[in-house]
Amino acid sequence: MNNKQRLTSSEITGLWTQYIQNTMSTCISKHVLATAKDPEILSLFKFTLNLSHKHLEMVKDFFKSENIDLPNGFTENDVHLNAPALFTDNFWLIYIHDMTLHGLSGYTLSFSNSARKDVRNHFYQCNIDTMDLYNKSIEVLLDKGIYQRSPYFSTKQTGKSPTQLTYIMDSFGDKRPLNTMEAGNIYFNLKKSIVTKTLLNGFKQVIQDKEILKFMEQCSQTIHKNISIFTSLFEKENLHSPNLLDGETTNSVVAPFSERLMTFHIGFLFHLAATYYTTAMITSMRIDILGHCDAAILRDLKTISLFGKLMIKKGWMEQLPEADDRTELA
Repeated sequence: MNNKQRLTSSEITGLWTQYIQNTMSTCISKHVLATAKDPEILSLFKFTLNLSHKHLEMVKDFFKSENIDLPNGFTENDVHLNAPALFTDNFWLIYIHDMTLHGLSGYTLSFSNSARKDVRNHFYQCNIDTMDLYNKSIEVLLDKGIYQRSPYFSTKQTGKSPTQLTYIMDSFGDKRPLNTMEAGNIYFNLKKSIVTKTLLNGFKQVIQDKEILKFMEQCSQTIHKNISIFTSLFEKENLHSPNLLDGETTNSVVAPFSERLMTFHIGFLFHLAATYYTTAMITSMRIDILGHCDAAILRDLKTISLFGKLMIKKGWMEQLPEADDRTELA
């Protein structure tokens, strides 16, 4: 490992974040392996668990060589292997495919923010590993007939340039049809919101702490609002929306994970949702979509603020390494 240059702040952040997320993934994979019945899904989560262990060891090596303390992350205390299944096997299959998309986005960002060759090589390999997991998960989804494709559009339309301002806005309320990019982004975000909604449904069944349960209820209201608004856009254009997954939650009332892990997981997904809505907003050209994305971002940011306050109050927030305080040193 090349240690001629110290790790930069961006490199530390990428590795730190990966460590916490991979320890969470380890806990979730262990629960699924203890409760799932489907052989293909069990095989997929064994592969996922092995990847998590592999990546965690790589991050540990980086931090050890730099004399940086590892974050605590999540441990065996955050997963209860004797708890019954909280979600169906099919949900976990959809979930792991969804999480590979988050992983690919995160590893690509960490790769592009890294200068040291060994760190770049690490995130490059993580991306390849996650693409392998993506391919495995989507093949199982397709084989089972439960992968949901985004809407099809006519391929006979010829390329043309918009010539009127009404392509972006219309004062009289008449809107042009969604283009492929706008529809694709809305569908992409809806699928992720639906997975988060299902997680919330299950987590609310097993959480005992009233303050955390209140937070989860607020998250549910935000998710329901976002799903309702963007689904209605598709309904108006006679385009199909992804199916809800409400029936993929079991009736268990025994928590498979610690309340810290469940709270962190939901907050993490809301952080991601805000970035995805931002992407959808800056790549859309219909003013009503811009407004809906802006409103969704504001709702998510309010939830993220509540999440941060709750994590700090519970003593669950792990603090990233900070710059030296020059005033204190003086």
